[in-house]
Amino acid sequence: MNRKLYFDNNASTFVDPKVAERMSHVLLECGGNPSSSHWAGQAARAQLAKARRDVADFFGVDVNEIIFTSGGTEALNLVIKGFATGGHIITTGGEHAAVYNTLKALTGCEVTFLPLDETGMASPEDLQKAIREDTCLICAIAANNETGVKTNLEAFASIANSAGIPFVVDAVGWVGKESFPIYDGITAFCASGHKIHAPKGVGMVFLRRGNKLAPFIHGGFHERGLRAGTENLPGIAAFAQALLLSERGCEEMARLRDRLESQIVAALPNVLVNGTGPRICNTTNLAFQGIDGETLLMSLDVDGLAVSHGAACSTGALEPSRVLLAMGLGVKRAESSLRFSLSRFTTEEEVDLASDIIIKTVLRLTP
Repeated sequence: MNRKLYFDNNASTFVDPKVAERMSHVLLECGGNPSSSHWAGQAARAQLAKARRDVADFFGVDVNEIIFTSGGTEALNLVIKGFATGGHIITTGGEHAAVYNTLKALTGCEVTFLPLDETGMASPEDLQKAIREDTCLICAIAANNETGVKTNLEAFASIANSAGIPFVVDAVGWVGKESFPIYDGITAFCASGHKIHAPKGVGMVFLRRGNKLAPFIHGGFHERGLRAGTENLPGIAAFAQALLLSERGCEEMARLRDRLESQIVAALPNVLVNGTGPRICNTTNLAFQGIDGETLLMSLDVDGLAVSHGAACSTGALEPSRVLLAMGLGVKRAESSLRFSLSRFTTEEEVDLASDIIIKTVLRLTP
């Protein structure tokens, strides 16, 4: 059996051992409910407060602006449904399913999807033109989960701020890889633990002070009444630790991503890069023209290399990427494309092994 190589870190990451240590301590030593008044509850509440402080300090925000959730999808549902009170919403054609399908499911709202250009970016000029008197929300992904292409958050935030419209950012693909800029116009952003070497089942919302949301999960007065249900304390502690350990390898991830990309492109003349705009440091999306993407994906898996055909949430759909189609790349190119996403634990040796497997497999499958 060949060595196992994991290049699907945008789908999920393996837990950092140091993160697991903090999680294990809280899991085993803090069994009380943070809402209880006795000694066990006080110990749990102290750990929750420490985690919230760690997260707030990491972003340079107030502790009262941090809300913990079960993950990125719940976090995005909370802020989108909280601000979508009827009227017009603007988003982009490159949103993750957690935003795209949530907006599609809303009733009483009209949604404008800004087009993507061939570089993978939505235009601030198009955003400005799309604003109407009844626009109640602007929502955009920070770094696309399939191509890694970044939204011009500074321009989007400035436009939203000038128009007085709430601006929600899906920062799941950005937070923990590069320093995330919280521009004045950003009303809220969301992140997820399992994308940054914390366990699955924990996420967060930053909600700028002065903004109010209506919760969609009702029950107790947890998370300042915005997210009912006893907090996942071990997961929250792990998420906080993962943030503290993140961003150390951004430059190295970018170097290794570029190394992987350049080796493949140099050896295979029919390979094209999908998304040539500014990208997050760990992601490349490549079109292997003339090769069926699903066949290539399965062949690489047999050789021990785990990659993705697009968003993990779309696995099994067997449909071309909605994001690549929105970029105008065409069905054939989308169907031939695979995503490769690194982590700060990816090594140069693994990159070289992966590129060798990819090149040999593509040459074997080429008609």
